[in-house]
Amino acid sequence: MLSKILYIDLSEKRYWVEERPELFEKYIGGIGVAIKLLHEEAPKGVDPFSPENPLIFATGPLNGLFPVMSKAVLVFKSPLNNALGESHAGGRFGVAMAWAGYGAIVIRGASETPVYVAIHGDKVKIKDARALWGTSTQACGRVLREIEPGAGIRSIIRIGPAGENLVRYANINVDSFRHFGRLGTGAVMGSKKLKAIVISGLMRGRLPNNLRGEYYKLFKEIYEEIINTDAMKKYHDLGTPQNVLPLNAIRGLPTRNLKESTFEHADKISGEYFADKLLVKKSACLSCPIGCIHVAILRQPLPGYDYETMFVSYDYEPIFALGSLLGVGSAEGVLSIIEASERLGLDAMYAGVALAWATEASERGLIPEKDALGIKFSWGDVDNYIRALELISKRKGKLYSLLAEGLHRAVEEYGGREFALIFGGNGMPGYHNGLATHLGYLIGARHSHLDNAGYSYDQKLLKSGESPPVEKIVDDLIKEEAWRCITNSLVMCLFARKIYTKERVLKALKLIGYNFENEEDLMRLGHEIFRMRWAYNIREGVRRQDLMPPERIFETESSRGMISKEEFMKGLTYFFEKIGIPK
Repeated sequence: MLSKILYIDLSEKRYWVEERPELFEKYIGGIGVAIKLLHEEAPKGVDPFSPENPLIFATGPLNGLFPVMSKAVLVFKSPLNNALGESHAGGRFGVAMAWAGYGAIVIRGASETPVYVAIHGDKVKIKDARALWGTSTQACGRVLREIEPGAGIRSIIRIGPAGENLVRYANINVDSFRHFGRLGTGAVMGSKKLKAIVISGLMRGRLPNNLRGEYYKLFKEIYEEIINTDAMKKYHDLGTPQNVLPLNAIRGLPTRNLKESTFEHADKISGEYFADKLLVKKSACLSCPIGCIHVAILRQPLPGYDYETMFVSYDYEPIFALGSLLGVGSAEGVLSIIEASERLGLDAMYAGVALAWATEASERGLIPEKDALGIKFSWGDVDNYIRALELISKRKGKLYSLLAEGLHRAVEEYGGREFALIFGGNGMPGYHNGLATHLGYLIGARHSHLDNAGYSYDQKLLKSGESPPVEKIVDDLIKEEAWRCITNSLVMCLFARKIYTKERVLKALKLIGYNFENEEDLMRLGHEIFRMRWAYNIREGVRRQDLMPPERIFETESSRGMISKEEFMKGLTYFFEKIGIPK
């Protein structure tokens, strides 16, 4: 069982390790341990950019032991919505943490000058990063790969200029193609003058010898189902971009700031198009046999030369946010904007939502020309969207400084709240499938579609033709989120949710010393973690008015038709009362 917590104090330039076996025994790892630590470590009402706001990384007890157990979770107080910041990442980081021997890493304080942290097993160093400050995520990664050991087993996470300049939706790049993407992870790192973390380790042998036979049997059972059935095949083949055309067909693809729910150029940004024209390789997170990371080639003119060629990973969410939502109808155009957000270190999803709002606000004459610094926003204008992202990352000019603060600040200045696609302060995900979809965004403690899969709930109702009472929808979404609190404590890639049944999770946990008796035990813990996440939000001042949906969702037809505002608010009020969210 992983039970060590590495504490790093950047203000005092020191570190220490504590054993907390009781914490990991009760809360497993991942989000369970991390949310408990956040309650302990973050003072009530702390400013997100204060040195007292911790960064808490947590891995899971099965990471490095079972296939697709490959993620890590990061929690903090979000600078975007002043509530729970929770983000998950694949790549190597979660397994590298486990191999280094740590179940969690807590970073406190802030450095006066730029630093990076190198963790190689029990050797921890805080190193000068002044030469790296100001570099892109790609350049920083290249330098650290040259100077730090551990090739093949290490993980390198870093921020770009957006994080350094405290853009409130800056992200953290993880091993080039993955991210701690949402709610301002990179901005909190930037506030600590922490440019990067490098981590590796060689710890193995976490299983008692007398249980290795049972372990190999369960491992083989899981592995063979992954590679020999269709349970995860779609993630290897086209990947999540295969969602583009089906969502477009059922009127679920947010287009032009959700003024529409179908996109006439969907076929030009589809998973099929990318695979046929631009895909060059597939990659995988450490400990995963699937290879769901799809990488395309982007060829662009380079002044003074002929062309430059870049490799850019693509998934459904950035394709929606920087494609259909902006009216960008070419795969190459989408890749160009994705590459800019990668280089600058921005959450691609929130960036797309911000640019979509700015485009519609400009159409309506809400933004003075002088504030836009010469950019004329129009749907599909790739070059100007990239220019805008660069200005946001530099906080240059009034409009872009406000957008760097988040859409809530921009709408206070210019108006347009009704078409700002933000849910609990987070940017809208890429699904407009119906009432359950948008309720799910608000019910989710981090306001992500992955919290409770409301979008999938709507798709099932679309197939069945059923119309359950809104109270049942809310109860079902909470139940799903409670189970995902367990999978996110493991920390499992959600693509494997059909593989890791409750029965298998129990078996795997028992092999490494956990004592859950049955599935009911797991679900009780899942509901407790769900309540702990919402308790943190309430403690930090989240109120009902902070959880109101944008009017736009009631104006545009969804996969299941027009969404009834009356029914939606009935469900939301039921949730407020059930959880105890104050007025």
